[in-house]
Amino acid sequence: MTQLQEASWDEARLAAARIGNTLLAESIAIADCVDRTLGADCPALCDLPIHATSAMDGYAVAGVGPWRIVGEVKAGQPMGEKLIEGTAVRIATGAVIPDGTFGIVRWEVAEVIDEHLHASALEGQDIRPAAQECRKGELLIKTGTVLTPAWVGLLAAAGYDEVNVIKKPRVALLLLGDELQLTGIPSDGRVRDALGPQLPGWLMRLGAVVVSTQYIADELNCVIDGIRDVIETCDLIITTGGTADGPRDHIHSAISALEGSLVVDRVKVRPGHPMLLATIINAQGHKVPLLGLPGNPQSAIVALLTLGQPLILSALGRQSLDLITVSTLHEITAPAGFNRLVLGNVLGGQFEMGDHLGSAMLRGLANSSGFAIVGGGVTKAGTLVRWLPLP
Repeated sequence: MTQLQEASWDEARLAAARIGNTLLAESIAIADCVDRTLGADCPALCDLPIHATSAMDGYAVAGVGPWRIVGEVKAGQPMGEKLIEGTAVRIATGAVIPDGTFGIVRWEVAEVIDEHLHASALEGQDIRPAAQECRKGELLIKTGTVLTPAWVGLLAAAGYDEVNVIKKPRVALLLLGDELQLTGIPSDGRVRDALGPQLPGWLMRLGAVVVSTQYIADELNCVIDGIRDVIETCDLIITTGGTADGPRDHIHSAISALEGSLVVDRVKVRPGHPMLLATIINAQGHKVPLLGLPGNPQSAIVALLTLGQPLILSALGRQSLDLITVSTLHEITAPAGFNRLVLGNVLGGQFEMGDHLGSAMLRGLANSSGFAIVGGGVTKAGTLVRWLPLP
């Protein structure tokens, strides 16, 4: 694939989406399917409902009244014989309608005297017909649908115990940096690692799962060995730091040493400019994507959404996001020729810019729900801008 050097933000996202290959499906229990991506069309396995059922608690009646009450039909315990004209049975909501039923009399309007029911009834009243919601074989949900709790409930009602869903992309995290401190208050010029704890959460929300996390020293051989250690057991490698051109930045050299191919090398966006995307071939001959995030926390999240989000969506067989537009309340500036992703919130359809927007800062990220995407130069207040929500 042709390398994109200093790609535009939109070009970079499109390139990332194109290299993602949809993963295979797996069959899992229906109760575990929420937020998973459907891997095969799901037709109804039965009529829904299978039988005509009562929509209310009351009495099933046959013929005209008054009716002699001769029994009871409970939910899940159908009546074996036909209901004889002039008789009625007590019936629960959801219970199977006995053969011969004219209609349902709701219990709250029923008058019962000496086991005789006095009321009026309409034909078919409060009876849910069989197959009212769907018929066996009717398509319920298409491949690629993200299963909500409601979709899962529908599939269960339609007879499913297990469902085919796309496997979650397995992510190996390699966190680079001699300066990282993993516990306690930072000391001796070091900084507390803020990406290791948060990236698994973002990746989970994107639909992926972190299968390993390693902290790697800023040495070229250590970076190469770290990539080799994980490339056979993951679908995506994500590194943090080392993507620029400093004396301790080794990601480019490691990709070259492993005979990888750069797909995107830097993106014209602030923050997050020195992000990259590459592929490296593993022992099975599969191209494993490597996403290089900058080391600054806010820059890293911009890079994750810029390149990682479309890559993961593609691996899940999902469509790329359609971004809405909102009106900005503020004038926003960006470097010429660059997009800028600005943290903030949308209130009443308008973008309100956040605070603490430095690439190394986290307060702005913690207090925001997404990014406004603006072009280079000055974007005046009132201008429509694209909105990229945080996962």
